[in-house]
Amino acid sequence: MVKHQALVIGAGPAGLCGAIAMAENGVDVLVVDEGLEPGGQLPKQTHKFFGHEGFFASLRGFEIGKILIERARKNGVKLLLKTTVAGIYEDAIVLYNRELEKTQELKVDYILIATGASEKFISFKKNYLPGIYGAGAVQTLMNQYRTLPGKNFIIIGAGNIGLILGYQLLQAGANVKAIIEASSKVGGYAVHANKIKRMGVPIILNHTIVEAIGEEKVNGAIIAKVDASFKPIPGTEREFVVDTICLAVGLQPNVELAAQIGARIEYVPKLGGYVPYRDENMKTSLENVYIAGDLASIEEATTAMIEGYIAGYNIAQKITGKDFSEQITKMKRELVEFRKGPFSQKVREGLKHFNISFSEGGYRTKIQNNEEPVGKLRVKIECPQNIPCNPCETSCPTGAITVGENINGIPHVDYDKCIGCGICVTKCPGLAIFLIQEFEKSSIVGIPYEFELPDENEKVILLDKNGNEIGYGKVEKIVKNNRFHTHIVFLNIPKGFENDVRHFKKIVKNYEEIICRCESITRKEIEDAIEEGFTDFEELRRYLRISMGPCGGRVCRLQTLSIISEKTGIPISELDSGRYRPPSIPLSFKAILNGEDDKNE
Repeated sequence: MVKHQALVIGAGPAGLCGAIAMAENGVDVLVVDEGLEPGGQLPKQTHKFFGHEGFFASLRGFEIGKILIERARKNGVKLLLKTTVAGIYEDAIVLYNRELEKTQELKVDYILIATGASEKFISFKKNYLPGIYGAGAVQTLMNQYRTLPGKNFIIIGAGNIGLILGYQLLQAGANVKAIIEASSKVGGYAVHANKIKRMGVPIILNHTIVEAIGEEKVNGAIIAKVDASFKPIPGTEREFVVDTICLAVGLQPNVELAAQIGARIEYVPKLGGYVPYRDENMKTSLENVYIAGDLASIEEATTAMIEGYIAGYNIAQKITGKDFSEQITKMKRELVEFRKGPFSQKVREGLKHFNISFSEGGYRTKIQNNEEPVGKLRVKIECPQNIPCNPCETSCPTGAITVGENINGIPHVDYDKCIGCGICVTKCPGLAIFLIQEFEKSSIVGIPYEFELPDENEKVILLDKNGNEIGYGKVEKIVKNNRFHTHIVFLNIPKGFENDVRHFKKIVKNYEEIICRCESITRKEIEDAIEEGFTDFEELRRYLRISMGPCGGRVCRLQTLSIISEKTGIPISELDSGRYRPPSIPLSFKAILNGEDDKNE
């Protein structure tokens, strides 16, 4: 039987931080995880994290995972992957190694259980069809295995997981038809919702899914409006043509091992359902068993890491006999700081069940509305909620942005100090900061952008905050950020649209588009000819035979002139429309010959 001082079950952010806290203080610690790689959900998280830089704010989840794994290994943490804790008994812990297909017995002095949470599911008609996934499964396929399970998606649930998944699917090239939410408001951060909406994805509130359409696989989904009891209202059904339905309806703590070992389990809905009892040091009802992360309460990754450290330092303190109260107190202060905001309200109330209190408030709630200096290149922050996050403040080189005394405060800008450098735009995890500058005839808007970049001087379609097309603009310049991969695309837009334009899309040219049907001439052939210098309609006619077919140009003439205008910038009214030659309609040789016969008579 193998012996270790401490065992950590789960190599997610909470488990890794707990293991690091123990190992850096000399504890012999083994981390067991059933995944292919350590990090829990982090390797599949491609979005930037909120919080402060002490806990990796502005880094993407998979980057945080790599840092924690490297830090754990550097401190001597032993990692055992593809292995499941099959049972916890009084005299031994039994591990099942899937790769070696064998069991192994283990004995430890202390256990930190950080088994995270699993996805909730909801029932609806035909919810057994292939093509219905949990959000986590789609993220695993998409971000770890680079495979999209479908092309057209509908997402059920507008919490942070559903919103983030929608954005990641759009980045991967999928078509997200809608996000459906049963409640009357978006549950996730407004900045996440805004990212989705400005790309044209509707978030439909007060609706739920009632049926998947299809026989052998998903071919569509039917949603319906819900009443105050979340019951579907007959007659309000709507159909969506999709091949994939993603469920992002919440998480529930994985309490099985904690229950099996004998820890006291209680039902606390505000913490996620059944959770183990724990005190403020993350100790369960058992003297040598601690918990951390989503198992303790459904929250976000930063608080999971903090709880992991608190549990780890407490275990290290007991094993080594050394005093780590300073480190523990520091981490508890971090938790207090993070949990003051409105998004921690449920957790604060849930923890009262265990006689653990966290204070609330003390953060700035006022949204800045002072007049901005028109004509100056400056930032425009659209972050209207109290989210625990401050990279905009800490990254600003002039101190122009502040969130106030608490990290949950709404950011304000001192426009006398703002120099329009755009560093905050590239750091903001919510992509909620823009750059604006007005000129005499047009304006500039800098958009945070994480998709395939356009070309400079490329003409694009401008989109407003709800994804509506509101005109055309031109890419003025692009500031690439290869470190954080949030670039800034500066758009030249019509003056007066500075507070409306929040995204753009490329003008997709269909090179299979036939312009001259008589001669089968495509748009690409015409565009290529114009690029070669044939910028006149008559030149194109002679070069490509365009409008020389039976219709005499009735179908293709105006289209061709539009393409010339688009490519050259010359208005159609100033272009030569070409000669109109007879015959105006196709004539057969027989008709002509018959006409000659009549003439001879």
